[in-house]
Amino acid sequence: MNKDESIEIHPILGIPWSKMPRHVAIIMDGNGRWAQKRGLPRLEGHRNGSKGVQFTLTEAARLGLEVLTLYSFSTENWKRPPEEVAGLMKLYQKHLIEERPTIMANNISVRHLGSEKGLPDFVIKELRESVEMSKNNTGMVLCLALNYSGRSEILSAVKKIAGEFKDGSIGMDEIDEELISKRLDTGGLPDPDLLIRTAGEMRISNYLLWQISYAELYVTEEFWPDFDREVMHKAILDYSKRKRRFGGLSPSER
Repeated sequence: MNKDESIEIHPILGIPWSKMPRHVAIIMDGNGRWAQKRGLPRLEGHRNGSKGVQFTLTEAARLGLEVLTLYSFSTENWKRPPEEVAGLMKLYQKHLIEERPTIMANNISVRHLGSEKGLPDFVIKELRESVEMSKNNTGMVLCLALNYSGRSEILSAVKKIAGEFKDGSIGMDEIDEELISKRLDTGGLPDPDLLIRTAGEMRISNYLLWQISYAELYVTEEFWPDFDREVMHKAILDYSKRKRRFGGLSPSER
């Protein structure tokens, strides 16, 4: 606690807790390019990138984030070469199993964002197991966006609401932004405050389209396999300096 200002200071980053994001979402991009620059197969990039997930989980929990969302495979990624997709699915199976000790040691609960449809049975099995075994954990929530599409998520929520309206369980006046948010895969969680994208690409890529309407964006040139503590801290410290107006004006601007 800063006694002079009565502001609680983050013990690691040295910024007021009020300047910390509650929810950080990451687009983990650049595995293939990382490998190609080193003359390696693209799958080697994915293998190295998956190692960074364990670090990111541990560091996010250590920093006190409430929610961490990782975008690892989009519905559009099925268009990639079959051998690359098959290798990715095996990696997901492997790392879902290997990350469980980290998840349990850090009191993390797992939530799946996206559709199981199309995923191999062996991935679905391990994904469900991770969700089930961590469901009573009370610390940070880890959202794994796997086989995910922002547009499909919104469409699914609209269909749910239409069905509820049709059967009379909700009225027209009850359909509002809050209801839509509750019917999304992230229902009940705070929207992302900070969206980080690696590898320098300036795109959203169909990711959390509803939820990031007021998220702060941070793009780093580092490829995902090179994402480390320094890059993560830099992104959060940059966020802490932003003035979040949400369409209005800050007191100093009025």
